[in-house]
Amino acid sequence: MASIISARQVLRLPSGIRHFSSACLRRSAAAAEVKRLGVVGAGQMGLGIALVAAQKAQVPVTLVDSSQKSLDKGIAFAEKLLAKDVSKSRITQEQADAARALLTPSTTLDDLSSADFVIEAVPEIPSLKFDIFSKLAQICPKHAILATNTSSISITRIAASTTGGNPTDTTNSSRVVSTHFMNPVPIQKGVEIIAGLQTSKATLDAAVAFCQRLGKIASVSADSPGFLANRILMPYINEAVICLETGVGDRDAIDAIMKNGTNVPMGPLQLADFIGLDTCLAIMKVLHEETGDSKYRPAILLRNMVDAGWLGKKSGKGFYDY
Repeated sequence: MASIISARQVLRLPSGIRHFSSACLRRSAAAAEVKRLGVVGAGQMGLGIALVAAQKAQVPVTLVDSSQKSLDKGIAFAEKLLAKDVSKSRITQEQADAARALLTPSTTLDDLSSADFVIEAVPEIPSLKFDIFSKLAQICPKHAILATNTSSISITRIAASTTGGNPTDTTNSSRVVSTHFMNPVPIQKGVEIIAGLQTSKATLDAAVAFCQRLGKIASVSADSPGFLANRILMPYINEAVICLETGVGDRDAIDAIMKNGTNVPMGPLQLADFIGLDTCLAIMKVLHEETGDSKYRPAILLRNMVDAGWLGKKSGKGFYDY
């Protein structure tokens, strides 16, 4: 990938950033030895990532969220999932207890000062992510990988927020990468790894290695709007919504033909409900605005449903009632 900076290339950069190569090498070696993971955001994605790390990699996880209520809800959900696994004999009670003991909730980013790898999983609000990464660059150890779970925002832009206004100093921006997990994290095997323009090869390799420790299958894509997964998935969902709003088929027919005709586990409208219609709309807006291509224009019905607060499963109503 042309955007990846190799350790050898770094040695030929201006003297002000030559020290970066040794940091990259330490970063690559540290990936397989991540001793503490930090996860920012205790929502469905963040909690899922934290739980998988505790179970599969058996690594201590500091789960950070600004809301104590969100943390309490997330930890309670983790305990529920672990109890379900025990009841189905997937794991023993001892394994469940060990995984739960590895999860430490916190309301302050400062508690990530000892993390070797941090994954941000907050809502798709660019300013929020930029602010978090700016702080992480100062709080986390210099060897730590700073990863985002963004599904649509440019990794290059997120990485630029760590430079403190000096874009020529890639010490921090070179350790920023995307680890885009699929929902629900405990079930879906795929993880999309995306490198920004500044991301070093050592950082990319470290991200792939750590995701493999979590039992995931990594696919690498370029820093382009929507990346791979959502560049393909969201127009598919959006077209299904257009088919519904224009009367090409009703809800049940649309979902049934895709399930029974293409062997997908759920139809596009049901899938949209599970993802969140607000999330689908946000990603379609990014695709439309950043590519300028009219084929990515969000369906009017999708916009209207979000305006109505019908966001899918999380709100109790979407294309289906929950």
